Order: sequence, then C-alpha cells, then structure tokens
Amino acid sequence: MTTTDHDLVIIGAGPAGLTAGMYAARARMNVLLLEKSVPGGQILITDWIENYPGFPEGISGYDLSEKMKRQAEDLGLKIQTAEVHSLDLSSDIKKIALKDKTITAKTIIIASGASPKNLNVGEEKFFGKGVSFCATCDAPFYRDKTVVAVGGGDTAVQEAIFLTKFAKKVYIVHRRNELRAAKILQERALANDRIEFVWDSVVTKLEGFFGVESVTVKNIKTNQEQKLKADGCFIWIGILPNTSFLGDALATDDWGFIKTDSRMKTSVPGVYAAGDVRDTPLRQITTAVGDAAIAVLSAEHYIENL
Repeated sequence: MTTTDHDLVIIGAGPAGLTAGMYAARARMNVLLLEKSVPGGQILITDWIENYPGFPEGISGYDLSEKMKRQAEDLGLKIQTAEVHSLDLSSDIKKIALKDKTITAKTIIIASGASPKNLNVGEEKFFGKGVSFCATCDAPFYRDKTVVAVGGGDTAVQEAIFLTKFAKKVYIVHRRNELRAAKILQERALANDRIEFVWDSVVTKLEGFFGVESVTVKNIKTNQEQKLKADGCFIWIGILPNTSFLGDALATDDWGFIKTDSRMKTSVPGVYAAGDVRDTPLRQITTAVGDAAIAVLSAEHYIENL
C-alpha cells in the first residue's frame, strides 16, 4: 500500500472538527486537524449556550470551545493552523493542498462549517463601522445606543436579546410576520421592552458618513419604506457553507452544502462531512458532534478495508 502522511485529515476546528479529532485521537489514528484561523468555529462568537447537555446553567461559546479544544489536545490531537486551498480526490490517496505544501491522507473529514450571509445592500462599506455579525464581539460599543438586528431565527433572536444588555433600543427586522426562533427565545424577546419588531420587512439601504446612521427598511406587503435611525446593524439571515476550496470535487445541494448519507459518506469514497457544512435539516452543536462521531467511525471502517 502507498504510504501517506496521515490516516485522517480533518478540515475545520469547530465543534464537529474538534469532536472528530477527539474520537480519532482516542482510536489511535494518525490524525491531523487543519484550521485556518482559531479553533472553535461559530460558537466562539455565541454569547450563551443553553441547549448543550451537561451545562444546566448554560455556558459561553468561548468557554465551551476552549473545553473542547483542551480535551482534544489532551487526547493527543495535533492541530495545525493552515488554510486548505484545494483537494485532489481523484485517487485512493487524497491530496490536500495548503499554501506551501501538499499533504496526503487515506481519509478526510470536512468540517469547515458555514459563514453568515450578507444582505447585499452595500454593507461592506460599513464593516467594522456599524455593521456586525457578532453581538458578543461588538455589543459593548453600542451602550445606550439604538441598533437594528436583521433575522428571525434562533441566532438573530438570541443575539438581539443579548444586545439589549447594552443598547437602549433594538429593532428586530424580519421578512415574515412571525419568528422562526425557538419558542422560549420568542417569549423572551416579545417580553423585552427594549425590543421593537418590524414585521414583513427587509433592509434596503444603510446610510451614514463615518459609520451607520440609519437603516431603511421596506414592508414587502405594502412596499412602504421607513428610515430607522440607528447606530449599528447586526445581520443574522442565514449561512453559506465554507466550501470554496472544494471546487466540484464533491456533490452538493443547490446552496453548496455537501451531500452525505447517514454515515456521513460523501460522493467520494473515503471522504466524509460533518456539522454545518453538510446538507442537514438541523445545524446545532449537538448535531455537529454526533455527525463527527459517525464520520470517524466510517473513516475507521474505510481504512480497515483498504
């Protein structure tokens, strides 16, 4: 058999990647985890997590990610800071191209996660000047100010509630007339006197000189527009998969999420996907870690049968 650098290479160090690393390290696989930035993934910018088992009082996203990272490293996982540029999956030996070298592996688990969608109304002009995707990071800058939060899912509502710890007023702009967030989050938001809802509406314009000064929204039923005076705009309207390095190497759905079966197998033998990057009906920390455990088991079985 042709020798390779690793039994398994994991791409991405969010909850899925770190969990895969734990399982692979415990199985004494020759495993390497690649992360282009900081281990933790999206939970690093999540203020508070209440629905992860074992933490009845809740835990901050940062603390949970640090615990996962420490546990994985204590088990012997090697984590390398490196960005994957492309994959060559044309043979049994998988090739992973990094900036300055190419490494090889018998199997790959893609756990590269997803990133927030943009509004595409010119917000790039205001990144770092009033536009943010992270309340945990930037909420303190808006103490006693007015901000707009865009979205109606769990993240949007939970982060909007967190914003009220600092901002004097938070508008939640949602394109529907009811929220999609979990009922407990809806109840908290609806009971919060610092939150005002702008229903059936979308953001059409951001304006300001040095930073955001106003947000124009349009009611999609009446087409009427109104300008909300605001010092910031937080955007939580969904996510896109971090798969630019894939090209057309794997089968994906219409939005670019990787298709897998129940064993996390992709369209290429020996390649698996776990967590937010895959086509899944639910994207939570709990589902990501479950995906990862299954993916490692599948990778082990694949190697045993080479």
